[in-house]
Amino acid sequence: MKSIFKTSIKFASVAVGLLLAIAANAQAQGGRLEMGQLDLLAAKASQTVDVNIDERLMRLTLPFLKGNDPDEAKVREVINGLKGIYVKSFEFEREGEYTQADIEGIRAQLRNPAWSRIVNVSSKKEGTVEVYLMTVGARIEGLAVLATDPKEVTVVNIIGPVDLEKLSQLEGNFGVPELGIEAPKKSKN
Repeated sequence: MKSIFKTSIKFASVAVGLLLAIAANAQAQGGRLEMGQLDLLAAKASQTVDVNIDERLMRLTLPFLKGNDPDEAKVREVINGLKGIYVKSFEFEREGEYTQADIEGIRAQLRNPAWSRIVNVSSKKEGTVEVYLMTVGARIEGLAVLATDPKEVTVVNIIGPVDLEKLSQLEGNFGVPELGIEAPKKSKN
């Protein structure tokens, strides 16, 4: 009986340690998805987009976005404070050149409790678009978009405090595709 009790305590200790390690890893991850496994799709793709802008590059880019141009000023405001923008997109000539197994690694990361799916649009002809937020308390610390259709896979990962009202300004900039994000309408009170 004592042996079962000791084994149970050891098992519980290991389980608690594992849970703490997973939680620490989610926090250390800081919203960045590991997308290296997608690189295998490049050999099959007819077109590939790979954008990697980390915090250092983000800071280097800010001075080039002058405040004189209203569009550049808006982009500057949006990216100020972000820690990274990462995009991988693959376009294929024919359907079936990638499988769900190819993107399972991304989906597995997004099943982490730190991530919450806020949008899921699915169509048999058009594919799916899923939008996830990583939150820490009441702050949004990351955004991920997984968009797939029979001939295309796109993953967008934005790290840092994301302002959803301003996010639409990034569409078409820094390799971020058109995501269909619209800024909330102001009420006429």
